[in-house]
Amino acid sequence: MTDLSGLRAAAAAERAAAARSATMTLPRDRPEAPEVRFASHLRAKKVERDGQQWFEVEGYASAFERGYEMYDWYGPYTEIVSVGAADKTLEASPEVVFRFNHAGTPMAGTKNGRLELWADDTGLGQRAWLNPKRSDVQLLVQAIEDDDVREQSFMFRITSGHWSPDYTEYRIDAFDLDRGDVGPVTYGANPHTSISARSGELLAEIPNLPPLVAREAYTLLSQRADLAAPSRPAPAPAPAAPSAPAATGRSIAMIRTQLLVEDEDD
Repeated sequence: MTDLSGLRAAAAAERAAAARSATMTLPRDRPEAPEVRFASHLRAKKVERDGQQWFEVEGYASAFERGYEMYDWYGPYTEIVSVGAADKTLEASPEVVFRFNHAGTPMAGTKNGRLELWADDTGLGQRAWLNPKRSDVQLLVQAIEDDDVREQSFMFRITSGHWSPDYTEYRIDAFDLDRGDVGPVTYGANPHTSISARSGELLAEIPNLPPLVAREAYTLLSQRADLAAPSRPAPAPAPAAPSAPAATGRSIAMIRTQLLVEDEDD
């Protein structure tokens, strides 16, 4: 099944069936802290703060009320971050750092007062003050100015959420930012990084796989214990061969015997 609308419907049906037998407050096997990317207009400028020069980088690390595609154990679904989902975690003054591509040495953080976070109707905003003497900061600012970096991301943990009645949409009502990070990320066609989240792309590529790769994939999938062969209806029984019609009249042996008797009488 490579039709995504059909895949989405089938995933929702399996999700709903599973929810009837067990409570499902979170998407099954969803990454605990996924990298979720949002297009964002980043701004970088030189400012003076506390008697020192800094690069001030500002933008939105997330967008509220805007659906994006995610995958769980059952398949694709739409995920939405609700307005107000960040309120509780921001009130708790979480420790968050600013990094590029969620890797490398932090460039700023809430702990040292050089990262500010806020939430409004648009999304989760961030403003960071970066040291212009650092080479990694210089490269990042240049990439922003050249429009080579156009997306932002944040790492978080869901603390509250719920499914839509048809199990096609999951809404995040609250999340926790503590010990997470925010910052710019390199543009990517798919905004999610887990293997389950890339399933849609993998399905689309199956028809184009080289024969050797396709055979290897088939072998590996056939070894999975959780993939039962799809049930097929039993073939209809073959129609019975028509029985030979019952013999009527005299047999050849009888006629031959009668001819012999007639010859003897003559």
